[in-house]
Amino acid sequence: MFSKLKERVDGALTKAGQEIAEKNLSEDLLEDVLGDLKLSLLQSDVALDTAEEICSDLKDKLKGKKVKRTKAVDTIKESFKHTVEEILSQETPDIVERIKETEGVALVTFLGFNGSGKTSTLVKFASMLKEESLEPVLAAGDTYRAASIEQLEEHGRKLNLKVVKHDYGSDAAAVIYDAVKHAKSEDKDVVLADTAGRSHSDTNLMDELEKICRVNDPDWKILVIDSLTGNDAVEQAKEFEKSVGVDGMVLTKMDVNEKGGAALSVAHTLEKPILFMGVGQEYSDLSSFDCEEVSRRILE
Repeated sequence: MFSKLKERVDGALTKAGQEIAEKNLSEDLLEDVLGDLKLSLLQSDVALDTAEEICSDLKDKLKGKKVKRTKAVDTIKESFKHTVEEILSQETPDIVERIKETEGVALVTFLGFNGSGKTSTLVKFASMLKEESLEPVLAAGDTYRAASIEQLEEHGRKLNLKVVKHDYGSDAAAVIYDAVKHAKSEDKDVVLADTAGRSHSDTNLMDELEKICRVNDPDWKILVIDSLTGNDAVEQAKEFEKSVGVDGMVLTKMDVNEKGGAALSVAHTLEKPILFMGVGQEYSDLSSFDCEEVSRRILE
């Protein structure tokens, strides 16, 4: 991203006749350079609104700043890197420890668009909790998608975990309610609730999700986002936050996403922590969000 920055800054300074050793960074210079950086962000799959806001904020911070001519590039570069890292490095709660500290049964619901990887993320998280000596119950709250219940049951058998289910077409809120009731009766620690994949523009399904949350009052609402969806990740995040609120996010398919722009876009949009990254198909392939690694992908 920064390979041509020195050439652009030196060219702009020379054109402006700024041969002296020290000078204020002008608005024209910053607009020229930050325009290139905005394009680089867009090429890294950062949403347009996010890229524009980042560059606008940078211009406001740097405009008029006095720098040595030889340090102009470093000043812009470091400020840009700091802004990206600051957005990504929001304080991330330890959700496993929070679950351990919860009195009674904790409820974690997984939300997201069709095909985002909710079910696979849920079972990876269940495996993680088992490694921490916690006992999850799985709630088959996706009563719409064909074979969704059977899929969750198969994972439950592999992980030796109870799956609470109803018939297809049943009230998802009731399924999750019964799962919590079962977990309480069996002295379990946490319920992990699957939900139907839904388009953020599908009013009926979003209304159902509101009912799920209203009836069951989850301790955590985790939004699962496919990191390859590009700009649409921002619209998904906005609508789920507006409808039910989001406590944290998981980005899936990060093992095949070289750019990382979706992470910057959703973190900037929601100002909520990214808890985990999906990095493969195995139960162990759920990693804590690595701010430094994702920043490197975006900035390189």
